[in-house]
Amino acid sequence: MARESFDKEIQFLRLLTLTGDAYNRQQFAARLGISVHTYDKTLRYLKEMMNANQQGLTNEQDMALTEAIRYNHYESADPLLLFLYRAKSIKASESLRLTLLLSAMRQQALTAMELMDLCSESMPADYPAPDEKTIRGDLKYLEEIGVIFRADGKRPYRYRASTELVDALTNDELIDLYDYVDILANTQIPSVQGYLLRDTLKKALRLRGLETDITESHVYKYHYHSRILDEAHLYTIYQAIEGRRKLTFLYLSPKKEKRYASKNTNPLFERESEGTDLTVLPLRVIYDHQYGRWYLIAHQGKQGVMKFRMEGLTGVELGDAVAEEEFDMRLAHAERQLQQSWVIDSMRPLPVKVRFFRPEGSAHDFVRERVESQGQWGTITEESESTFIYEIVVNGITEIKPWLRSFGSSCEVLAPLWLRKEFITEWKEIQSYYEPVREDL
Repeated sequence: MARESFDKEIQFLRLLTLTGDAYNRQQFAARLGISVHTYDKTLRYLKEMMNANQQGLTNEQDMALTEAIRYNHYESADPLLLFLYRAKSIKASESLRLTLLLSAMRQQALTAMELMDLCSESMPADYPAPDEKTIRGDLKYLEEIGVIFRADGKRPYRYRASTELVDALTNDELIDLYDYVDILANTQIPSVQGYLLRDTLKKALRLRGLETDITESHVYKYHYHSRILDEAHLYTIYQAIEGRRKLTFLYLSPKKEKRYASKNTNPLFERESEGTDLTVLPLRVIYDHQYGRWYLIAHQGKQGVMKFRMEGLTGVELGDAVAEEEFDMRLAHAERQLQQSWVIDSMRPLPVKVRFFRPEGSAHDFVRERVESQGQWGTITEESESTFIYEIVVNGITEIKPWLRSFGSSCEVLAPLWLRKEFITEWKEIQSYYEPVREDL
């Protein structure tokens, strides 16, 4: 995971993908809560990272970061997610050194001294030659994350790259594995590790000369590519939950205009933050697949259970640990409040009753299958050959309403009556949008 925070770059990229070129420099900087100078500096920095990770861009694409991100829609997740982690996780010299080490250990098992000599010979003249302590630190890090292993237990230890899985696969098996990972990476909940695995398999295919066998074999895309950056805080949050530790962060509500708050180290230019500094006990992370949003459920002093959109978190840091009994008590309280929540709503429970219509002229009942897979704890009762009844008790209807609306004419709300009337009003309004302007149509 990234060793350095990059909250500003995350908010910068998210706003860029959502707005494109709709904002000028001043508007973009104001929306982010930074100066125009910081905007220009961040833009140059992102372009440098993009050029380093995405070779072969045209001059026009290099001029506009928006185009560089979108030059291949079906690969757009890679630069958005991976190049930030790579650029912020390690320095340029570390990246080059680790690449040399892994390439050498892929061919044969080598000792630390042999690897140090190899790096000294192969590193460019403008990069410092690594010493023994640096090489041993790199080997310890690579061994901890499972990238390399000790070939034997004798001193001096010899290390080799862990490539058995990929090397043992046939060409067809490697292609099948890549296709499987590619599908999951682009359709399921986004994951840094998933995209890294996809990238590693792509490189393995390229080494075997099989790159042409995977180009454009599938065409699909996760719909909320701008949301994949929200999971940057997941590692720290899960680490806090596992260790029963508190979290401190600055929270900028997505409902507010400012999306980032710069930290001014010069006291002459210090100003009040636009966000809210909070210390909370994290309890659970919830993902809303319908909108592609991450939520943090936490407990905070007198406020009790609180819910935060992940995209509003900046400067996340680990805090003090709490007793196991306190954590269990807070978690049980939150689970009771969210027991009947469609996602995270904690309003008054309401019974909802809906009639679903099966598709006409189709042997495949995709409506019933979708309700069964997405309807959570709701119950289904057969009504006739063409309809069935779906009933559920949820904490308010704010979150379930878009799901019901997405079924269109295949869904009829029966109760509560006021919700049925709301749907009727909404559909009449939508119908008016499509009424002909000319009388003779």
